Amino acid sequence: MSKSTERLNRLFDRLERRIPALAANWLSRVRRPEARWVRIPLGILLVLGGIFSFLPVLGIWMLPLGLLLLAVDLIFLQGPVNMAILRGSRKWTSWQRARRDKKKQQGQGDRGA
Repeated sequence: MSKSTERLNRLFDRLERRIPALAANWLSRVRRPEARWVRIPLGILLVLGGIFSFLPVLGIWMLPLGLLLLAVDLIFLQGPVNMAILRGSRKWTSWQRARRDKKKQQGQGDRGA
């Protein structure tokens, strides 16, 4: 197993711990090797749905999810998807910290007045 495959599996495991149980169960079933015949067409459909996100019902959220599913089987996507996930999670964490710090500062300012 390559280094990027191991990293992708760790990222999937972390994602499964963070999402609701129903979605985590679905994701673990789709990640199984025998689900490849479902995973690839679903990934392609999600990418296409993300590309056409200007249409009603479809959304840009479909694009990263489709790429994530395709990266399980397409080795050349694993590196870029891994890096995108790591960067996105770092930005998300720093945004949450900044938001939390801002709320703390506002709360302290209210008490001092």
